[in-house]
Amino acid sequence: MKNIENPYRSSACFFCGPNNPVGLKLTFQETETEPNELVCVWFPPATYKSFGSILHGGIQSGLFDEIMGWTTLHITKKVALTSGIRVEFLKPLYVEQQIEVRCRIESRNGSRINLAAEIKNSRQEICSKATGTYVLMDPEKFRLAVQK
Repeated sequence: MKNIENPYRSSACFFCGPNNPVGLKLTFQETETEPNELVCVWFPPATYKSFGSILHGGIQSGLFDEIMGWTTLHITKKVALTSGIRVEFLKPLYVEQQIEVRCRIESRNGSRINLAAEIKNSRQEICSKATGTYVLMDPEKFRLAVQK
């Protein structure tokens, strides 16, 4: 796998921004197999637990949104915004254990990119999965949208 450089190095994004003091500072890698997938390995601290030691579903949903956005940007070389995400929680995923998030593009219809992703626990069991649709944006419209 090869590391992907963060194109927004000065970003304070909660999930991937290196300059957010309370952010997750996620990093991504690309597989060298077909189809190309992006992968993020992360060790969620207890701070992000829900009931018991279960990783909060909102954090899991955010992980899906983040890797889907990165996958779209990296593979298409174009910025995109989330149109929709559907998450399925299949089994508990726990904090303080390494997890792996994977994402790939399933199809493309004009400016709409359809993606599939999953989160595996430390035993490589799929604990949650998601599908999402992202819409490619004109760079100037994107710049204006994020400035507000």
